[in-house]
Amino acid sequence: MRDIHHFIDGKSFQGGSGRFSDVFDPNTGEVQARVQLATESEVDRAVQAAQNAFEGWSSTNPQRRARVMFEFKRLVEANMDELAELLSSEHGKVIADSKGDVQRGLEVIEFACGIPHALKGEYTWGAGPGIDVYSMRQPLGVVSGITPFNFPAMIPMWMFGVAIAVGNTFILKPSERDPSVPVRLAELMMEAGAPAGVLNVVHGDKAAVDAILTHPLIHAVSFVGSSDIAHYVYQTGAANHKRVQAMGGAKNHGIVLPDADMDQVIKDLSGAAFGSAGERCMALPVVVPVGKQTADILRKRMEAEIPSLRVGVSTDADAHYGPVVTAQHRERVAGWIERGVQDGAELVVDGRDFSLQGHEKGYFIGPSLFDHVKPEMASYQEEIFGPVLQIVRAESFEEALALPSKHQYGNGVAIFTQNGRAARDFAARVNVGMVGINVPIPVPVAYHTFGGWKRSAFGDTNQHGMEGVKFWTKVKTVTARWPDSDLEHADSSFVIPTMR
Repeated sequence: MRDIHHFIDGKSFQGGSGRFSDVFDPNTGEVQARVQLATESEVDRAVQAAQNAFEGWSSTNPQRRARVMFEFKRLVEANMDELAELLSSEHGKVIADSKGDVQRGLEVIEFACGIPHALKGEYTWGAGPGIDVYSMRQPLGVVSGITPFNFPAMIPMWMFGVAIAVGNTFILKPSERDPSVPVRLAELMMEAGAPAGVLNVVHGDKAAVDAILTHPLIHAVSFVGSSDIAHYVYQTGAANHKRVQAMGGAKNHGIVLPDADMDQVIKDLSGAAFGSAGERCMALPVVVPVGKQTADILRKRMEAEIPSLRVGVSTDADAHYGPVVTAQHRERVAGWIERGVQDGAELVVDGRDFSLQGHEKGYFIGPSLFDHVKPEMASYQEEIFGPVLQIVRAESFEEALALPSKHQYGNGVAIFTQNGRAARDFAARVNVGMVGINVPIPVPVAYHTFGGWKRSAFGDTNQHGMEGVKFWTKVKTVTARWPDSDLEHADSSFVIPTMR
């Protein structure tokens, strides 16, 4: 049995907790490895390593830190196949999707390569008589990221790429379901030239999370996961005087107006709803056709499209998606499908009985399609996180606009139309953090920022881009005076200074 250890102070570290969690192969249902679960003392060991590395790393000039990022990018690209195969073996997503996972993380690393420019402060010469004012961005110290199972490469790189580039040292607590890729990324960061202790990986469950949230030397925490846990992370971290950004769940809607290109809509919906087995926080699990004719056409077209989707093992190059991550998650998705039926929605296509020949113990579930879903139904209100598409019919543009705007989640939304005025109005008015116009999964490019609204995000600052630079740094503002002569040495020091 392969054991997956922590990565602390530049090397593999075998903890002594004696606690392990099984890592499964979702394609077969078999246990393929064990991952160690950290105790509070092991988290502290990682923090001490990061604290010891902080002074040297933070005083390294930004250009040299950027060179480490450049080399890390090169190494990840050189090891792309290995990383994708390792990711697929533990998560279940197909190889092409795993490569996309890695690539989207690399795009944030590319942004971090430009950190010398992003860190430049502001300067005002002559703000007062002989007075100049300038600001600088400085790192926080030891910081941390807690990441989910669904993107074990992308989301860690979203966090540690910017955090390390600005001069912090980092503790990563990845999901225990697919922990190998984060460890491999840490190894590559050391190979790229980062000093030992700059990037550490500790595996664990709630005990490790709580140790991170309460440790006095950890100054900021970034989290992605379910909304209930995000809320807990935000409250607990803030109560322990930490800067926190906590991204939660989603229920993203796709609004389809009557003038939309239906051929493109069907292809986009298939990929956005069922790709990666629906295990994406930016998946599109709800489609809202406007008008009965639009809804009837869309339903008929989706019924015809779903049988063409190929569900297969992760290494099947022709598969559109693979298994979900665990047996428990498969049962959870199946339970939500049953709940939808009980609530009165029409189950048009039922994927629960899907079985892949030769892989009957794998965690596969076929694509499912609901019609006539109502906003009061629990399966509409909550995140299913599986290959399930729900049709919620709307009679008007205003009704369609209200659905995502009133929903408890506000991560992403898309509108499909050829009407520029309608799209512009929708983008301005919808109460959701990220909007796609004829783009089904509107994840922003790395030099913009990622973040939802309402119960999809807790905290004030988004992921990556300049918002990420702001989150992982603190601003220091300096007011400097260089007197020209003794005449300026007056008793004005007893008066609040002004810039007259």
